[in-house]
Amino acid sequence: MLFPLARSALGLTARGIQRTVARKAHHKHGPDFHDQYGNIILLSGTVFCVSVWTYVVTQTGIEWNLSPVGRVTPKEWREE
Repeated sequence: MLFPLARSALGLTARGIQRTVARKAHHKHGPDFHDQYGNIILLSGTVFCVSVWTYVVTQTGIEWNLSPVGRVTPKEWREE
């Protein structure tokens, strides 16, 4: 019982896929927004990010204390 049902379901699925492929084959594909502007937007975002981080690193005067080793000194212990 299950085998003919599965076979017919696969047949319907295959026919649906064939119809979809045939429809897309006759459809003219023009460039969409991502085809036209995708690389430009990606490049401009990269340039913006790099320029902002370059400014932050070089001009803001932030001390980048990456390692506290040798800089941290313990305070005197006070017993009260």
